[in-house]
Amino acid sequence: MRSVRPVGAVLPVVAVLGALAVPFGAGGAGGPGPADAVSALLVLYCALRLARARRRPLAPVAAVVLGLPVAGIALAAMGAGSPAAGFAGLGRYLQVFVLVPAAVVLLVRDRSGFRLVAWAFVGLALWQGAVGTHQYVTGTGASYQGAYVRAVGTFGPADVMGMASVVALGVVCAVGLALGGESGVRRRVAAAGCALVLLPPLALSFSRGAWIATAVACAAQLLLAGVRRAVRVGAAAVAAAVVLVGGFGVGSALLQERVGSITRVTDAPDQSVLDRYALWTAAVGIWRDHPLTGVGLKNFPEYRDAYAPLALSAASDTEGAGAAFRRQPLLSPHNMYLLVLSEQGLAGLVALAGSWLALLVCGLRRVRASAFRHRCGPGGGLDCALVACGLLVWQLTDFGYGDIGGPSTVLTAVSLGLAACWALAGGGVPETDAPEADALEAGVPQADALVAGVPEADVPLDRTGGRAEGRAVGRAGGRGEGVLTR
Repeated sequence: MRSVRPVGAVLPVVAVLGALAVPFGAGGAGGPGPADAVSALLVLYCALRLARARRRPLAPVAAVVLGLPVAGIALAAMGAGSPAAGFAGLGRYLQVFVLVPAAVVLLVRDRSGFRLVAWAFVGLALWQGAVGTHQYVTGTGASYQGAYVRAVGTFGPADVMGMASVVALGVVCAVGLALGGESGVRRRVAAAGCALVLLPPLALSFSRGAWIATAVACAAQLLLAGVRRAVRVGAAAVAAAVVLVGGFGVGSALLQERVGSITRVTDAPDQSVLDRYALWTAAVGIWRDHPLTGVGLKNFPEYRDAYAPLALSAASDTEGAGAAFRRQPLLSPHNMYLLVLSEQGLAGLVALAGSWLALLVCGLRRVRASAFRHRCGPGGGLDCALVACGLLVWQLTDFGYGDIGGPSTVLTAVSLGLAACWALAGGGVPETDAPEADALEAGVPQADALVAGVPEADVPLDRTGGRAEGRAVGRAGGRGEGVLTR
């Protein structure tokens, strides 16, 4: 009998998300926040559990995929401008892309735990969205074109992408839970309602990158759930948008102008777009002169002015939401791929992007099997599959418009961890080793392949890569193993 229940084991992960609901301070900029401290405790807690259990933490496949970025990050840390900058950059990258995702993989053991974390995303998004909507209505948000209407939640104007990221990821989780169809009708309706409620605060964040990433992720989820369903939902969304915007005129002039600016990024770009293009040009120039290993962690600001065109303003104005006016320096290219390319070179980008690509490929492979089992009967885990793939697609799309930095960065780590939970479930154990998979290949419906009388939440997920006791017992007609793998 396990000493820690699966749902109880994921509570530290939920605590990390809960810490993001705490106001970080209106004037805070870029430094670690409460969620970073809780994430450190999460990693420590997971390490102590592993030491007490005296077992191998990850199977070889999972260890390789999650540990792949370490080599590039360590190499770039040695090229940093100072030891302090090197250690700070090394710790940040390991936290976001290695340690926290690995801890999430080890603690989220079944679908019930997975869904609990997904609903925690939705709950956090509802809270931040409510705060952001209040800021817009009362004119107490961050400054946008001279008006204090930009919704930033509790993150303040120094991290204007914080609330947008939280709400967008909440929408993705809610859509996945609603489309999966394995949580009951009431929960599906509640998830769909949450997704609709979160759309206004997402719009009021005025974050074009978050809008685009959310649209891409939700479209991918719809396609993975079924082409016919995607066509129906897409048609309904377009019709609703036409009625609301065209018929009733919903949406302020500022919001309509922001939406229209997405299609004018080349014809008549605003200053933020000009700055972004200038930063991208600087990052590409730095990489061309340092192609293999880059210029070292935290060194982009030192090389920026030597490569950036004169159009770069070098700083942006932030004000409102309880903070005084200040100039926020532009210390990164606002593109994760170009940031890694300039500071870590091809070696770092291949290692980091290779890890993400492996997660995406493994996750998509498992979605197909999950969708087939879902059609045969309940228990395919389609909702978990859609949430995991949606979060990963959102992150990979958003990385084209932003990078890591600020308290909300912990969200990236937890999102990658959930994606890895699905993609690497079972620690690389082949699916055909499972009794359910054997039954499916023989044409037996999923409902018959599942172990009778065992609640889904009680089925453990073996990640050791070895011969699992639960799997052996499952073949004998007892408790089955590997909920997420099925």
